[in-house]
Amino acid sequence: MSPELLNALAIFVLAILVGFEVISKVPATLHTPLMSGANSIHGIVMVGAMLIAASADNWLSYLLAFVAMVFGAANVVGGYVVTDRMLQMFRKREPAKPVAEAEK
Repeated sequence: MSPELLNALAIFVLAILVGFEVISKVPATLHTPLMSGANSIHGIVMVGAMLIAASADNWLSYLLAFVAMVFGAANVVGGYVVTDRMLQMFRKREPAKPVAEAEK
């Protein structure tokens, strides 16, 4: 195993552990606002995956770049959907029409 690969794997494992530790300490009421902020992070993942795909020279690099792009895109779209639903909760709703007017 090359030292560069070992170094990259060590950084990857440490990032997973730190990310899990940070997210597990966040109260449930803050998860939705954090998801909208995480969209920028997933956008960076998408750019990184595109850079990897552009410089890939074997099938494993292509596969990893593709998987990273799929997961990044799913997280970006999901984040925007959840953020939109959260913002809809704070919009003013139109008052309900009386029943007599509704039947006319």
